[in-house]
Amino acid sequence: MQVNFGDIPGQHNLFLDYLYEYDNVKKFYKQDFSNKEEYLKTFKAISETSREFRSDIPKIVQSQYQGLNPSEKTRNNIDLLKEKNTLAVVTGQQLGILGGPLYTLYKIITAIKLAGHLKERYDAYNFVPVFWLEADDHDFEEIRSVEVINEQNEVRKISYEDEIVDEEIRQSVGYLTIKESISAFFYNLDKNLRDTEFKPELLKKLKEIYSTGKSFKQSFQELIFWLFDEYGLIIFDPQDIIIKNLLKPVFKKEINNFRQHTEKLVQVSATLEELYHAQVKVRPVNLFYSNEDGRFLIEPVENEFRLRRKRKKFTQEEIIDEIDNKPENFSANVLLRPICQDYLLPTAFYVGGPSEISYFAQITPLYDFYNLTQPVIYPRISATVFEKNLESILEKYSLSFEDVFVNSEELKTRVINSFSKNSVDDVFAESNNEIELVIDRLKEKLFEFDKTIADGTGKYRQKILGYLDELKSKAIDAQKKKHEITLRQIDKLTNSLFPNNALQERELNFVYFYNKYGNGFMERLFSELKINIFDHQVIKY
Repeated sequence: MQVNFGDIPGQHNLFLDYLYEYDNVKKFYKQDFSNKEEYLKTFKAISETSREFRSDIPKIVQSQYQGLNPSEKTRNNIDLLKEKNTLAVVTGQQLGILGGPLYTLYKIITAIKLAGHLKERYDAYNFVPVFWLEADDHDFEEIRSVEVINEQNEVRKISYEDEIVDEEIRQSVGYLTIKESISAFFYNLDKNLRDTEFKPELLKKLKEIYSTGKSFKQSFQELIFWLFDEYGLIIFDPQDIIIKNLLKPVFKKEINNFRQHTEKLVQVSATLEELYHAQVKVRPVNLFYSNEDGRFLIEPVENEFRLRRKRKKFTQEEIIDEIDNKPENFSANVLLRPICQDYLLPTAFYVGGPSEISYFAQITPLYDFYNLTQPVIYPRISATVFEKNLESILEKYSLSFEDVFVNSEELKTRVINSFSKNSVDDVFAESNNEIELVIDRLKEKLFEFDKTIADGTGKYRQKILGYLDELKSKAIDAQKKKHEITLRQIDKLTNSLFPNNALQERELNFVYFYNKYGNGFMERLFSELKINIFDHQVIKY
């Protein structure tokens, strides 16, 4: 079963056109992901781009697996990176605790399955799936929580409580160390997960991965390794100091040519704003600088560069010298990150979600500046896991699956109103109109006697309508009480399929399903999710 994205609220028109009306957006991208006839041109261009360091990448990646024992499939894929005919299918994500929302898994599954599919079709090339650890992001607030559904069918947010990093001195989350408060996080997670046969082992494993003293990056790497290593996924750490050394030419070019880059990015973004929306605000320089105080955006000021909201300044010569001597202090922002990724790796495909597909529309000019071939931007799998016990609720209230994709209160009102000929809203709307008409007629009559009295009817009108609103609220409460069981069932339905009025994949963490079904859940995802369906998929479980 699948649902057209146009039938799901909240989807941006740029993303919808990218999927269904590519001609409308083709000027913002290098190629149409669905035009397979053009793939070979991309493969040829990327495989013929030589980088002196490419043969060193396998050795660097192997060193990043310290303490881990990768599968033979992963080791073979890492080794293949030194071959000229090897191409990468790359995806990445912020280091959300326990992997973040479900769509992180869907990105990785898309990359793995796409790499396998391409190898079968284009046997002259090797294709390896790569996960890029986005460890330089500094939005701690965004990555510290997960959401699960408890036994009362309520969505519960479980947060890792730590000293919230000050907005002025935020650090790359990859370097943040997990503290003792992680035990409280797991206590709350345990309390909100159902007791199942899989729960003890699952929590034990997660506590091993997210243990005190480890960095967020190390824990995230171990989690992804645990879930996907058997499929040959390569986990790539761009924070590695050796990798930062390799990126020095990219960082220098950004500093030296930022005016030219910014001018073009602003032009493209302005055009996007006229037609769709610009996903990312363009900054003058697409680099951050990190020190012991945090991670700061680099801003040009006259003939110098400064750290945003800090007094620290560099001349152009000083900042180039800093790149030469301490490249580990620099990191790309969201617009320059794909350039770094595709400079380092032979990226033929980047697997992204709606937001990433949108910001790639802004990035295209940078590929020309850096003389890089832009990869095919391939939409990740989007899916909802639909558990069998919910089917009876849909049937009972004559709802289709698509009906769930609305505000939960709106759905409740619709279902309750279906039980009677007249809805509360309709009854009171009709009453309001009748009262308005009566008062208007009364005002006309009173005007004949005294204009002042006639003008005063407005005050009484508001009082009467106010009393009517109070009565309506009481009627709604009474209606809800009468249909309490129905409302609980609708809550159960929406909390599972459209939690917080958003797609399940953007809210729930995989742990909720893994706790119920064990590793069979992962096997089911791999088995049923399709990489050639670009609608929203529904997996019945």
